[in-house]
Amino acid sequence: MYACEGHIPELAGERVLLRRLTEEDAPDMLRCWSDPDTRRFIELPPMQADADAAALIAWLNGLSEEEETLRWGIELAGSGRVIGSCGLNQWQLAGAYRGEFGCELASDCQGQGYMSEAAGLAMRFAFQEMGLNRIEAFVQPGNDRALRLFERLGYAREGVLREYRHTSAGYVDAVVFSMLKRDWSYRKGEVG
Repeated sequence: MYACEGHIPELAGERVLLRRLTEEDAPDMLRCWSDPDTRRFIELPPMQADADAAALIAWLNGLSEEEETLRWGIELAGSGRVIGSCGLNQWQLAGAYRGEFGCELASDCQGQGYMSEAAGLAMRFAFQEMGLNRIEAFVQPGNDRALRLFERLGYAREGVLREYRHTSAGYVDAVVFSMLKRDWSYRKGEVG
C-alpha cells in the first residue's frame, strides 16, 4: 500500500514540472496566494510577506509526512518560476482508495493549459503509483474556470452538495466531480 512518508516526487510534463515546494518558492507562492483572482474561491490565511507563504509551504510539506496531503508546486519547465500548486488532499486508501484534488494557479498563467497538464500528471500518479480508484474535486459554483477544467479533463459531474463548506462569507455549495480509474484508463486508451 502506498505511503508518502514526506516524499513528494517530481513529475515532469512538457511545459510544467510538479515538485516539492521549498522556502525559496515563497515569493512566487505569495504572489499566487495573495492574488485576489486566485483567493476568490479558496480559503487561505491572510498573507502579507514571503514569511507567510513560507509558513504555509512548511505546513503543506508537513502534511505529506502525516499522510494527509501530497502538494506539488507547479513550476514552468526550465524557468524555476512556480506558478501555483496542486495535489491530493485527504486521501484514503484502505476501504475507499480515493483522494480529493485541489489546485490554484497564478492569474497571469490561467487559460494557457498549465493546470490541465499538471492535473494530468497528478492523476496518473494517483492512479498508477498511489493505487487510488477515485479522485474527487469540489468546486464552488461560480468558479467557472475550475468547472470547465474538470469537465475538460473528463471528470463526471455528480451533483451539488448544499452548504458543504463554511467560509468567511458563510456557507457555500460545492459541485462534486469525480474521475474513476477505469474512466481515466479508458480515456488513455488502456481499456476497451
